[in-house]
Amino acid sequence: MAILNFSDVLKKVGLDPQRVKLIRHSLTDKEFKACYEKNMVWEYTRVQNNTFSNGYDYWCVFISAESTTAKFFACYKANGYVIDTPDVKPAGFPLDAWFQGQHAFYDLAPVDLLKEYERRLLVEWGKGTLAWAQKGTNEKPIIAIQDKRLFNSFNGYENFILTYDQLKNIVNDPMAYESWHTALSSVNAIYLIVDRETGKQYVGSAYGKDGLLGRWTHYVDSLHGGDKLMKELLCDYPDRYMHFQFSILQLLPKTATPDDVINTETLWKKKLLTYEPFGMNQN
Repeated sequence: MAILNFSDVLKKVGLDPQRVKLIRHSLTDKEFKACYEKNMVWEYTRVQNNTFSNGYDYWCVFISAESTTAKFFACYKANGYVIDTPDVKPAGFPLDAWFQGQHAFYDLAPVDLLKEYERRLLVEWGKGTLAWAQKGTNEKPIIAIQDKRLFNSFNGYENFILTYDQLKNIVNDPMAYESWHTALSSVNAIYLIVDRETGKQYVGSAYGKDGLLGRWTHYVDSLHGGDKLMKELLCDYPDRYMHFQFSILQLLPKTATPDDVINTETLWKKKLLTYEPFGMNQN
């Protein structure tokens, strides 16, 4: 039995779980993912059917994490809706087929009562993940509450191991992670990516103007970094990138030539046997 459920947190901040709707968006959904990558989760969530909020005053939004877990994104107060006609479509919204007047476009006001838990609180959603909208009274065991101090301050090149989700937060929020951006962009490096599902490893190198930050930003944007075997893996298992783990093997000075970097990268590949079939390096 869980010691603490999400409903307990709702009660603690004065929200009645019976009046709260829980929503879990999945990153395996192509439409949601397109909006997520545009930082338009709020806009995406606002489009529902016109009875969606009946009996509920608040919506708590989660985003899928590993397996059947979900990370808390934000809480909103539902204040009515208008029809989703083209004239209310948000600028830059990536889904062309939406806003045709067939759904409701809700007025969702952010609620600060749970702000300290945003993108930090992880729950077990349960095996019924297809039930993406549920009652706030449904028990969602709290698995972890990440210490925000752990990642906001850069604490040394050798001292971190990042999940894809953590790396994405760092890349997409340069104000909150200013020290990370400064540190990662100032070095060339040999890095390691591990698929935690299989244990297979990939060794890569980063050099040039934006250093390691520039290279890892490419992984956040493309998921595979342009690497052939990773592309093939994600074709077979589209959400596998959520299991990638990022770390640094060796720092190199910004004065290192491309040949120096490549030679060092090759040496690490040989040491760790990351060439296929043992790892994810093709050459």
